[in-house]
Amino acid sequence: MKYHIITFGCEMNKSDSERIATTLQKEGLSPTDTLSEADIVIINACAVRQSAMDRVYGQVKKIENLKKKNPDIKAGVTGCLLEKDRKKLKEKYDFVFNIKNLSELPKILNISQKTEDINSYLDIKPDRDSSFSAFVPIMNGCNNFCAYCAVPYTRGRERSRPIEKVIDEVRKLAKKGYKEIWLLGQNVNSYEPTSFADLLYKIEEIKGDFWIRFTSPHPKDFTDDLIEAMANCEKVTPYLNLPLQSGDNEILKKMNRNYTVEDYKKIVKKVKNKIPDITLSTDIIVGFPGETKEQFQNTTSLFKEIEFDMAYIAKYSERPGTEAAKMEDNVTLEEKKRRERVLTQLLSKTALKNNKKWIDKKDKVLFDQLKNNTLIGKTRHYKTIKIESDSKEFIGKIKEVKIKEAKPFGLKGELI
Repeated sequence: MKYHIITFGCEMNKSDSERIATTLQKEGLSPTDTLSEADIVIINACAVRQSAMDRVYGQVKKIENLKKKNPDIKAGVTGCLLEKDRKKLKEKYDFVFNIKNLSELPKILNISQKTEDINSYLDIKPDRDSSFSAFVPIMNGCNNFCAYCAVPYTRGRERSRPIEKVIDEVRKLAKKGYKEIWLLGQNVNSYEPTSFADLLYKIEEIKGDFWIRFTSPHPKDFTDDLIEAMANCEKVTPYLNLPLQSGDNEILKKMNRNYTVEDYKKIVKKVKNKIPDITLSTDIIVGFPGETKEQFQNTTSLFKEIEFDMAYIAKYSERPGTEAAKMEDNVTLEEKKRRERVLTQLLSKTALKNNKKWIDKKDKVLFDQLKNNTLIGKTRHYKTIKIESDSKEFIGKIKEVKIKEAKPFGLKGELI
């Protein structure tokens, strides 16, 4: 029997899919990249935005067509699911299961009666998609209840993994020669019982030549100790995604973000003082309920002031059950698209300005793919870079590169 996994959403969902693959392989199933060859299809869903859920529902027709050719195909859904979506999906798919109950999947599929006795599905050793870059969840769930976000309702409250398990997983990855390790959490810097800064210091002590990256931190929990740890730990790369969501204090309050624009600017100033060459990215929502043109202008002004290297800009979409769903979604889709274009154009200018500073400088690069005689990878500062080459020997390796050309969302360079 063969399985096929379709993953939507963030790095945590990708990490969960690796554990799903491991669970199925333990029962003797093998993976296939071709949907039509699969006996079992698992869709790992994301409920953060309606557009993401629309794609999950969009898979229904494909599954129906497959079942016409092979009635024995079983298709199911897991991941970040609201109860409302869970009920609807049960009518369209063969099964829906909670990712926290992953060890019971073989029993659900009737391919094994054995239910693995584990405390957390995160204890399942994942079958990694990559041999050089790995996701390591350090916590799951969220306590913040941001007005627009479904995560606390889909993943529950925050639960940190024991530090010894995190350290053990990272140590094993380092021993195997992994070059990039992502520490994951919906609110990664609220890790406990020790602090996230302390965790970084402990991982720094692990032997091996690897980079540490992490996502996603919350500004309200971004301490001075964490900034010190980022600056002091050589393995921690100079890259930070710090979600802003809005540059207006009233909107931030309606979002239940629990920080102000002034708080955010103080963090950025401290980070840049300690790590001058930091690459800074952010997340933004445009068209949040009630956001006026003047309030959006505050976001554009802050964009100009901070000069982000990258931003992930989303148009607000209602998620049932969240606090924002009770608010009037009174910003038109056309206006949301306009605001998205404004920020994207601004970002293009600031990103190009920042990237030009790298011309004729050197940086280390972890290459992850070869496409059309072009090596593609990410610099230590998490900038996409392309190099002319037809050799696969550098994939999965860290090499020094000299930057020769800058574009808004990427660099070009040559191997040294």
